[in-house]
Amino acid sequence: MSTPVLETIGLVKRFGGLLATDHVSFTLRRGARHALIGPNGAGKTTFVNQLTGVLTPTEGQIRLEGEDITHRRPEARVRLGMSRTFQINQLFRTMTPLEMLLLVLGEREGRGLHFWSRLDARADLVREAATIAERFRLDDVIDATIATLSYGKQRQLEIAAAFAARPKVLLLDEPAAGVPEAERQDLLDTVAELPEDVSVLLIEHDMDLVFRFATRITVLVNGAVIADGEPAAIAADPAVRAAYLGEGKDA
Repeated sequence: MSTPVLETIGLVKRFGGLLATDHVSFTLRRGARHALIGPNGAGKTTFVNQLTGVLTPTEGQIRLEGEDITHRRPEARVRLGMSRTFQINQLFRTMTPLEMLLLVLGEREGRGLHFWSRLDARADLVREAATIAERFRLDDVIDATIATLSYGKQRQLEIAAAFAARPKVLLLDEPAAGVPEAERQDLLDTVAELPEDVSVLLIEHDMDLVFRFATRITVLVNGAVIADGEPAAIAADPAVRAAYLGEGKDA
């Protein structure tokens, strides 16, 4: 079997006496469409913050394509091929989508780019930015100020910006959160159409999106993995139903 694109081994995170991540061993296969679910307070954000370098594990190891990245800085993980979106978008609201994408592309190429730079001097990046904007259904607003975009379009742009970094692993942290129903289909289609060579871990409360997208699901409860498998098996698992849906508990 090939080396996982991303894995954790016995990952532990303690905050004083609180065990937020409880010896989590997790595998993300190359090309995966994998979802991480669990009730509020399950430890999902803490786990993802360790994957991306925002938090340092108390114990355990994180590997990206077999390389130990446990103590790598967040920017080093991006350079190695890990990109992330956030529950609350991290966009520069005074920019346009074109400028935002160019900023990411310039940073990816090690050249940097400020929004006041001459775009015609970077024709290769402009063409790539336009192609990405079209892929993510942003070509009709590419020159609009980000602050004026609908929330759904802003979420699309955040995914596009993460994709522009050419990730091997893309972590989508609740991409559907706050998106109006009228814009959800575009978001669902965008996520479904991500290239197969990008391995995706989706952290999401929206079960419609999870079961439409994921071919594998991991369930986290109280910082520990209680189930991992194909969607049908997860949906039928009594422990998952009890912990996540509240079934089987005494009144």
